[in-house]
Amino acid sequence: MHGYDGRLVADYALAFQGFPYRFGGADPTGFDCSGFVQYIFGQYGITVPRVVDEQWQVGKKIKPSKVKAGDLLFFSTNGSGASHVAIAVDEDRFVHAPNSDGVVRVEALSSAYWGSRYMGARRITSSISTN
Repeated sequence: MHGYDGRLVADYALAFQGFPYRFGGADPTGFDCSGFVQYIFGQYGITVPRVVDEQWQVGKKIKPSKVKAGDLLFFSTNGSGASHVAIAVDEDRFVHAPNSDGVVRVEALSSAYWGSRYMGARRITSSISTN
């Protein structure tokens, strides 16, 4: 799968609902949030950094009103900048690998928990290199 289409990326990511969370995981045996993003984009020939704070530095910044399928959504879950990443399904829903108690699933940006921790969105449209 090469090339980039945000809708295709989001739909592909949705196919992994129910897959286990695994700290440091970056393949279908288990994903952490940034490993999930790296794996999904990698299937389209798009290289993104491995860790959340580096993923937060790449791509094009997107206004909340412009978020669409395939954009990356970033959250601050521990008070120290971007610490969680998800893939937008549409303007409100996203798919992600949440935590060690969960599995890959869809949640809403409008929820109290995620909405209050939202930091911003970025659009990845081609391979990114941090070097």
